Amino acid sequence: MKKILLVDDNEQDRVLYKRYLSRHPQCGPMEFYEAGYAEEALALYQSVRPDCVLLDYNLHDTDGLTLLTELKAVSPTADHLCVVMITGGGSEQLAVRALNNGATDYLIKQQFDQELLCKTVMYAIEKNEWQQRQTQYHEQLRNVNSELRASVAELTDARQQIGAQNAMLTTTNEELATTNAQLVRTNQDLDNFVYSASHDLRQPVDNLRGLFDELHAEAVVADPAAEQMWRLFDQSLQALTATITGLAEVVQLARPAVREPSESVALAEITQQVLQTLHLEMEVTQARVETAFEVPTLLCGRSHLNTILLNLVSNALKYHHSERAPQVHIRSYAAEGGTVLEVQDNGLGIDLGVYRQELFQLFRRFHPDVSAGTGVGLFLVNRLVQSEGGRIEVDSQQGLGTTFRLYFPA
Repeated sequence: MKKILLVDDNEQDRVLYKRYLSRHPQCGPMEFYEAGYAEEALALYQSVRPDCVLLDYNLHDTDGLTLLTELKAVSPTADHLCVVMITGGGSEQLAVRALNNGATDYLIKQQFDQELLCKTVMYAIEKNEWQQRQTQYHEQLRNVNSELRASVAELTDARQQIGAQNAMLTTTNEELATTNAQLVRTNQDLDNFVYSASHDLRQPVDNLRGLFDELHAEAVVADPAAEQMWRLFDQSLQALTATITGLAEVVQLARPAVREPSESVALAEITQQVLQTLHLEMEVTQARVETAFEVPTLLCGRSHLNTILLNLVSNALKYHHSERAPQVHIRSYAAEGGTVLEVQDNGLGIDLGVYRQELFQLFRRFHPDVSAGTGVGLFLVNRLVQSEGGRIEVDSQQGLGTTFRLYFPA
């Protein structure tokens, strides 16, 4: 049973609100508490801990904003306070002040009926409960982060201890060999741990996605601003999933494995496969991709080349300029006894005077205002090109675009 605290110095209004809420079929059973003065309202709030407070702005002994501040002061947390402010006039400025001070929603007297009052109260309660659950999830994530930081500190201490032992054991070949064997085993364990952790983290994130999707589908949302909250939370989950996926790819790349055999890969064919993978992003951004392959094939690992092109073209779409549609040019030509694969875009560009030395560092992002991206793509591209015996050159101008030139040996 939901507990509702009615704070209004007009008894007739309180009776009207009770009648509206108690007789509406969607509101369910409710228990009402009434207060006509601020002191009485504060005492009832602390003793009852209602699910929602209907607070009139105009009271005999104070105003609603002042009482709202006092309620926040005695509330266990901001998430536990659910207040619907009722004003006597249609002042948009007053409504904004109420929402900024912690009110969940607001209504204007004589401009709402039983249906609107019930929906507003139920929405406010559901939103408040959702915020409490969200706080709990954030707390759980903070606990996981703390545990991970503690594990990293322990692993760092272990490595420091091993380093100190290694310095002491280098006096003899036999002791050095023993220490090196220990270090090899430890590094393998660390690689296995990081690889396993990056995969194990996917399950709780998938659980969060399931809870979010179910809540989004079932929750009754009347406030248009709530859609933005859904969208921001969805973007955060997508970013977290992308980061974990990127970490798994990086660790997988670093793990010892048989090098992918090189083969003659048709550039037109693999480029078409990449564009097919990115067709939704291309439609959304209205991107145009042009190709010119003077050298039609490239001697390279097929999956490596696919990952290289996918990341470079995907970056061109993610970091496109807001004032123009993306244009991407993919070329190949002979140079320096090998083949150059060039990917050019007209996007945001990178300040190479500042970031050139950091360009291929892991998790380094150069446009943090763009929500997409994890800082893994260029790191992977560089590692893959190096594994093929090649190198990368970059030209870029802020606001104009970027050109990546990938040099592959013959």
